[in-house]
Amino acid sequence: MTSGRAAAQHLRDLAPLCGVRDRIDREYAQPLNVEALARDAYISAGHFSRQFRLTHGESPYGYVMTRRIEPAIVRLRRANLSGDPGRLLVTGRVLRSAREPAVPNCDDYASAVRVVR
Repeated sequence: MTSGRAAAQHLRDLAPLCGVRDRIDREYAQPLNVEALARDAYISAGHFSRQFRLTHGESPYGYVMTRRIEPAIVRLRRANLSGDPGRLLVTGRVLRSAREPAVPNCDDYASAVRVVR
């Protein structure tokens, strides 16, 4: 009986986290912060971050960044780019840092994107 109650409580604890993940999936392009997301789950920001990582396998920040990057990677793959800049961008190697140009003759990431377009 006790393990059944514990399992039921665990599921009730997960429900707000899943709701927050759904919000992130809907609003990933909008500014999001951990405090606001934690308020939606009715827990503190620190506890929210720990629980989110345990439940979803990555931090809230990492999840948001992954959601933001995925559409760009899909668009680049669909563009069927040929040549070195395209291969670098599609494999994600250009995501090193904005100060390190990954594409020759480009000063920053924005220039690299313009070259590929």
